[in-house]
Amino acid sequence: MELYELYESNVRSYCRSYNVEFNKAQGAKLYDVKGKSYLDFLAGCGSLNYGHNHPILKEALLKYIREDGVAMSLDMHSSAKSQFIESFKTHVLGPRKLDYRIQFPGPTGTNAVEAAIKLARKITRRTNIVAFTNGFHGCSLGALSLTANSHHRSSSTALLNNVTRIPYDGYLDSDLDSSKLLQAMLDDPSSGVDKPAAIIFECIQGEGGLNTASKEWAQSIEKIAREHNILLIVDEIQSGCGRSGHFFSFEALDIKPDIITLAKSLSGYGLPLALVLIKPDFDQWEPGEHNGTFRGNNHAFVTGAYSFIAFWQDQRFEIQLHENIRKVDGFLAKIATKYNLRSKGRGMMQGINLEDEKLSLSVKKHCFEHGVIVETSGSRDEILKIFPPLNISNQEIEDGFEIINSAIEASLCLPAASMEQITGIA
Repeated sequence: MELYELYESNVRSYCRSYNVEFNKAQGAKLYDVKGKSYLDFLAGCGSLNYGHNHPILKEALLKYIREDGVAMSLDMHSSAKSQFIESFKTHVLGPRKLDYRIQFPGPTGTNAVEAAIKLARKITRRTNIVAFTNGFHGCSLGALSLTANSHHRSSSTALLNNVTRIPYDGYLDSDLDSSKLLQAMLDDPSSGVDKPAAIIFECIQGEGGLNTASKEWAQSIEKIAREHNILLIVDEIQSGCGRSGHFFSFEALDIKPDIITLAKSLSGYGLPLALVLIKPDFDQWEPGEHNGTFRGNNHAFVTGAYSFIAFWQDQRFEIQLHENIRKVDGFLAKIATKYNLRSKGRGMMQGINLEDEKLSLSVKKHCFEHGVIVETSGSRDEILKIFPPLNISNQEIEDGFEIINSAIEASLCLPAASMEQITGIA
């Protein structure tokens, strides 16, 4: 590991928790250079919803490359792009009766968010954006202004403005409806809140601690947006592509966003690809007004198109997905009951509130040492986040949760001094 210590920037993070070198991956498993296997319950932070190197997607990509398919084409037309759009329309938008224009921004989620808020400001000629506590939308300056986490914001605080922060659903108390606060502030000309161009939120807050929006709250936010002529943006970057149990997490909430941001598992293969879905009336860009060299990744178009065909036209995949969700629900309920803890999240985007950063980091370390990769989230890293591939096998779910259960049990039994030694936190 000396090479990384000498030459890679201090900004590296995941490798500090999982300090081995990986060289192979298949399905729900990663393998290090010594041949040890690890169940991947992180899945590229939701970028590998169908697992590593799915054979259907791999073969489609290899065929495209062997036939000298176009790799780089700016935003010019390509056969790979047309296949992607057709597949997305047929297998995702069409069955849900959704009518959106597709914009390809830069290849990452934060690029999609930047484009979405820039477009909302152009349409409305307003600058303020309403975002929510514990939200995470990316680390480029526009997206970072919407992100709540102080760790990410700290180096650029002076540049992060034109945002009104409102409590997310349940942030204050389950009985206190924060949408009513937003309604009152927008109705009051002396509240000090400038009329916003857009309201942006995640239906499930991945990095913010697996907080979930209720249907009533989300519909109330949508109603406020409509009444005040504000655009509603839903960030599906981590919760999309089936992670919630539906292709879009907002489907369960019965709302229709004006703009949707997607990335992470969009390619189905871990290749960078992002898009912005825009209601046709709001597609008011001038040609080239929002630009960038990598506005479309043809290799990602190929695997993305095949992922919609392979998984979202086949009812068997959704049956397996919901069976896996039931299994995860059951294991989390048992752990929560056994240790008097609380589960959080929805679908295959769930976790356990361990209520203590030292405990959660100890559990994560124990899991990794015993062959399961899990991550933490929440404002204090107190949430153990469970993000396996959606098509993971029943046996792999059972094996993973057996190790997670053992890790929680072992960490709860550690004396305080040992806990500090393991986590490195004084």
